[in-house]
Formats: sequence, structure tokens, C-alpha cells
Amino acid sequence: MNDALAQIFELALAGVAGILFGLLFFGGLRWTIHRAFDSTRPALWVGVSLLLRMAGVAAGFVVVSAGDWRRLLSCLLGFWAARWLVIRLSTRVETQPSAASHLSIELARGRSRVNSTLSGSRAQSSDSVSVMRSDGKEASSAHGEAGSS
Repeated sequence: MNDALAQIFELALAGVAGILFGLLFFGGLRWTIHRAFDSTRPALWVGVSLLLRMAGVAAGFVVVSAGDWRRLLSCLLGFWAARWLVIRLSTRVETQPSAASHLSIELARGRSRVNSTLSGSRAQSSDSVSVMRSDGKEASSAHGEAGSS
């Protein structure tokens, strides 16, 4: 009985280790993607991050499994559960409108205003595009006016 309990405990610890590896791997992926958008060399960020994350997780799996396929399977199941958790939490955060969606909506509105004013004889156009920055503040930019002379 004690041997079975010890084995269940080992498998549970391997599963928890897999969850931690998954959180580090997929959380690191999310962090890398956000960091790469602001970088001048996004391919370098993504490539180096991938190699580091894969090497860390592979080494962790080898250490945790210690040659036992049941521990490895438990660790993989924990890794998969962490993937599911990170995706679920990320989609809740990402459902809020991003700066790109605000920009495309405002540009579409501006384009329709410009098209409607250009269909008349001569018109002035002063469209303002508002963009939500990543820190939550609104940055606005006014386009120049096209006047009639």
C-alpha cells in the first residue's frame, strides 16, 4: 500500500513539474511575441527564445522522468494542461480590442468620410485617427486639411 501511495505521489509531482514547465514555456512564448513586436530584430528574439525554451523543457523532462515512462507521461500531461491554461487565460486578455483593431476601425471610418466628401465638388477633410497604445492611453493623430484654393 505504501509503495502504491509513493508511486502516486511521484506521478503527481511529475505532473506539477510538467505544469511548471508548460507555464514557463508558453508564458515565455507569449512574452517573446510581445517583446518581438517592439524589437528591431524580431526573428532573433523568436529564434533564441525557441531554442532556450525547448532546451529547458527537454532537460526538465529528462530530469523529472529519470527514465520512467510513467513519470514522463505525467509530466507531458501537466505540460499539456499548462498549455490549455495559458491559451485560455490569453484569449480572455486578448478579447479586449487591441490597438490594431482600433486603428483599422478608425481608418475605415475616416476612409468613408473622405469618400463621401470627395464625391461632392470641393471639400475639406480633417480626419482624426485615435489609437490605443499598449499602456492603455489613447494617442491621437490629426491628418492635414486639404483645402480649396
